Amino acid sequence: MKKLTALLPLLIMACNSDLGYPISRTVDHTDEYHGTKVSDPYRWLEDFTSEESLAWVESQNAFADSYFETSFKDAVAESLARVWESESVSTPFRVADKTFYYYNDGTWQQSKLMVRAGDEGSFEELLDPNTFSEDGTVSLGGASISPDGKYLAYSISDGGSDWRVWRVLDIDGKSLLEDELLWSKFSGAEWLPDSSGFYYTRYPEPVDEELADINLNPELRLHLLGNEQSQDTLIISDPENPRLSWGITVSDDGQYKVLTTNFGTDERNLISIAVNEHQFIPVIEELQATYNFIDSLDETLWFFTNHEAPNGKIVSININRLEDGFADVIAETENAISSYNILVGHFIISYMVDTNTEVHYFDAQGQAHGKLELDIDGTLYGFGGKKEDTTTYFSVTNYIQPSKIYQIDLISGEQSVFWEESLNGYHPDDYVSSLVFYPSKDGTMIPLHISHGRDLEVNEQTPVLLYGYGGFNISLLPRFSKTFLAWMEQGGVFALAHLRGGGEYGATWHEQGMLLNKQNVFDDFAHAARYLHEQSIGSPRTTAIQGGSNGGLLVGATMLQNPDLFGFAIPQVGVMDMLRFNQFTIGWAWESDYGSPQDPEHFQNLLSYSPYHNIVEGACYPTTLVTTSERDDRVVPSHSYKFAARLQAAQGCANPILLRVETRAGHGAGTPKDKIIEQVSEIYGLALEALTNI
Repeated sequence: MKKLTALLPLLIMACNSDLGYPISRTVDHTDEYHGTKVSDPYRWLEDFTSEESLAWVESQNAFADSYFETSFKDAVAESLARVWESESVSTPFRVADKTFYYYNDGTWQQSKLMVRAGDEGSFEELLDPNTFSEDGTVSLGGASISPDGKYLAYSISDGGSDWRVWRVLDIDGKSLLEDELLWSKFSGAEWLPDSSGFYYTRYPEPVDEELADINLNPELRLHLLGNEQSQDTLIISDPENPRLSWGITVSDDGQYKVLTTNFGTDERNLISIAVNEHQFIPVIEELQATYNFIDSLDETLWFFTNHEAPNGKIVSININRLEDGFADVIAETENAISSYNILVGHFIISYMVDTNTEVHYFDAQGQAHGKLELDIDGTLYGFGGKKEDTTTYFSVTNYIQPSKIYQIDLISGEQSVFWEESLNGYHPDDYVSSLVFYPSKDGTMIPLHISHGRDLEVNEQTPVLLYGYGGFNISLLPRFSKTFLAWMEQGGVFALAHLRGGGEYGATWHEQGMLLNKQNVFDDFAHAARYLHEQSIGSPRTTAIQGGSNGGLLVGATMLQNPDLFGFAIPQVGVMDMLRFNQFTIGWAWESDYGSPQDPEHFQNLLSYSPYHNIVEGACYPTTLVTTSERDDRVVPSHSYKFAARLQAAQGCANPILLRVETRAGHGAGTPKDKIIEQVSEIYGLALEALTNI
């Protein structure tokens, strides 16, 4: 097996042809955008299920395999296997008289859904996704419990695909009903108040390749238990506006149905309200802000919104006086709201305070009633339940603290530890994590978490893994990760930059990293590396960057713009062709964050950073491992295929450009334990080998 270290002495002398890359044929294809001609020599790889593409993938995998047998691979795999053998429990949630959580004993490929009836006794197995397939690649997509606690609607994903099949389980009898709903995507199951059925989203059945089908014209349907799918009631669709999508939320008392209308991933939405049936009254008729329904009491309905409040606020509206509009209940603060619920008649509001969570209590009139006191800084999840519930669960975690779950009595405030994650051979006190702020290119201060072993001597030789995302208002909040721990256990520093484009500081933070401001995100990421190096935390030759999906775009664009700043790049399932992203599956929906290449101004902006189009012939790029999956039908694998092929052809030095393609996986969700360990050990093993042997 050819090791990376065997190639390193040839770094100066070798050219890319010496590495023996698989042949990637080119085609003479040119597109014209607003008078600008753009070549696309690897257009044929967009047909990613063709025999030629599959053969090309096989050759690329074989080539990459020859590099994976590094001195670090086994050590990373052993680290991951050791901590994965520990038990894991999700934050419990309660419905009717039952409590549920997901549980894994450390050996299963997928976690099982457990249930306990009442407040006493033990939890028992309700649903075991490990029985869906022998290798664990058919996974649980989503789950929804009926209001009376009698039924579980759950969806199944085959090989990581976003396509879902919905089934229904009788919880008490643990028997599967005959109901089966096909061709669902991006959908939950919202039950009717009497538990007789649920709402879900269905797309038209694909005509050709289902993994590449453009996802347009969804239908919001109502399925009644016992009916065939063909009998489902169509609630709303709009073939003349096929990019619209809908969701329904039913109030806890069943009195109201709130219909939300969205356009792609644009977080601004329309709101209509129906009393009892499906005669919806428009309330918000223009895309002006986000409005999320929380709950109701009598004629009052509460919503979260960021209308004229970038950090978010809670408002109310009276169903009998809609003309009065919304009234503020909990005003906007200097910190952004991350979650909200109503329990015991009080609002439980979580705020992001420099990425950590603070939980505050308010009464129904918006008067403050204190906050949750904890001795651990980090991210809190949970607080689920109905407004009449007096107890609930929440968990807290950070980069070095595994999950700790509490049960809390909301009347007395008494807390008790429900479960605390204990990992084999791991002691939190052996690690340190700090939050710093660094200036980006324009002077904006960006939060950066830095974590590593307490006794690690950090210097310019230390391998650093820098991670980021920066888009779609998604906040990367502190959480414990077994995969990042594996990096730190090999003597590395893990750093996560909270880039603009996310939601860590509300809608304004998001807007500063979207559309024509997207370059800010790449600058933020590059300046995170520069800050680390200025502090003698690693150096350009010992720093790896990693990100997935929009984060894959981040890594691709940043490494091309700053090829001398990094020693290794890991763009995963990335959006790499910014002129074609809207031509596949749900890609068109991302125009709200990226802009459309069909718009002249946005075209110029997209072209300026599109990874596929900004590769410079003969430049020396860092060693790069591009990863994707054959069954990724969200960011189709052709993005990564085209990028890797063009980068291999252009590479001007002996730093290898590798492509790793998983076969029975999708965009990431539902990947079984063994595949995760295999993937991470190969990726991090190769990165550590490259960074420590140069």
